[in-house]
Amino acid sequence: MENNLEIRYAEREDVPLILQFIKGLAEYEKMLDEVVADEAELAEWIFDKKKAEVIFACADGREIGFALFFHNFSTFLGRAGIYLEDLYIMPEYRGKGYGRRMLQKLAEIAVERKCGRLEWWCLDWNKSSIAFYLSLGAEQMSDWTTYRIAGDTLKELAGAGGNSDGI
Repeated sequence: MENNLEIRYAEREDVPLILQFIKGLAEYEKMLDEVVADEAELAEWIFDKKKAEVIFACADGREIGFALFFHNFSTFLGRAGIYLEDLYIMPEYRGKGYGRRMLQKLAEIAVERKCGRLEWWCLDWNKSSIAFYLSLGAEQMSDWTTYRIAGDTLKELAGAGGNSDGI
């Protein structure tokens, strides 16, 4: 039950655990072969550059899940928001209120920081998570399509003519 749940912020020495949870999530999402992050990169980007934050769900004397998040910005609201990149609870702890409590904690952080929103993506096939998010009052953003440029395409675009648009 969520009553024995403690939530704590990650520290640098937790980097191996963060990577372990990332791989657990990737395996669940059938995307394990796409994980190229390593401990050194995670330490650099999370703790040195401070580009993301991690909280852990702890129960039964151990970490049973994590959430990795960072700030984004809404020009329409004129304030920052929190973007939840990953939320993962170990399979044997699902359905016990831990995911709900983690999202509540993220909402608390967003309100404390005066953020305008908390948002995330969910894979279309993940019907149980979608139902869970909707039960919390989350709004599905069906009018938006996600686009991504990465890897070699990103490098090509970066080198494709410099500042031709005047910026």
